Amino acid sequence: MNAAARFVTLEGIEGVGKSTQVERLSAALKTRGIAHVVTREPGGTPLAESIRQVVLTAREEPLPPTAELLLMFAARAVHLANHIEPNLAAGRWVICDRFTDATYAYQGGGRRLSMAPIAELENMVQGARRPDFTILLDAPVERALARAAARNGGTLADRFERERGEFFERVRSAYRARAAAEPDRITVIDAALPVEEVGVKILEQLKARSWIS
Repeated sequence: MNAAARFVTLEGIEGVGKSTQVERLSAALKTRGIAHVVTREPGGTPLAESIRQVVLTAREEPLPPTAELLLMFAARAVHLANHIEPNLAAGRWVICDRFTDATYAYQGGGRRLSMAPIAELENMVQGARRPDFTILLDAPVERALARAAARNGGTLADRFERERGEFFERVRSAYRARAAAEPDRITVIDAALPVEEVGVKILEQLKARSWIS
C-alpha cells in the first residue's frame, strides 16, 4: 500500500446514516485534494455486485447462514483483488461502506454463527489487510430501523432489513463488542446526533490522526 493511502470503513446497522456520511467524507476529501474512491460491501465491482444481489434478494428458497457467510467472503475476495488493493497501491484512499466488521456483526452476532470460522475466512481472504480506521455509527435499534423504513418509503425490502428487532440488537451488540476490543482502530460515534455534527466528529478523528488538515 502506498504510504499516503488510507483504508477507512464505516459500519453500523440499517438506518444509522452510513451512506450519508460516506458522501460527506468523500466531499471533504475532494475539497482537500485527496485522491480517493468510494465503495461498498458486499459489492464494489460488477462481479461482487452480482454476489450482493444473491445475498440481499428475498426468495422463497432460504439462504442458509453458512452459505450467506461464504458468499460475503466470496464477494470480499473479488472486491479486494479487483478494486480495493489496486486503489491503495496507486495511493488512493478507499472509503468503504461496511467491511469485515459487518460480517462479525451480522453473520456472527445476528445469525449466531461461530466467530472462529469468520476469523479463519478473514485471514484466508484478506491476509494482513485490515482497515486503517473504522467509524462505527451507533444508534438505538428502534430509532435506526424507523429511519431505514422512512428512507425506503415505509417498507423494509431486502433480506436483512426484514429481520426483527432482536436480530439487530444482536448485530449492534456484536459491533459494540468489536469496538471495545479494538479501540485504536474503531471509533464509536453517536449516529443519533444531527447529520452535520456526525460529519464533524468523523473529520475530527481523521485530523487527530494527522491524516487531513
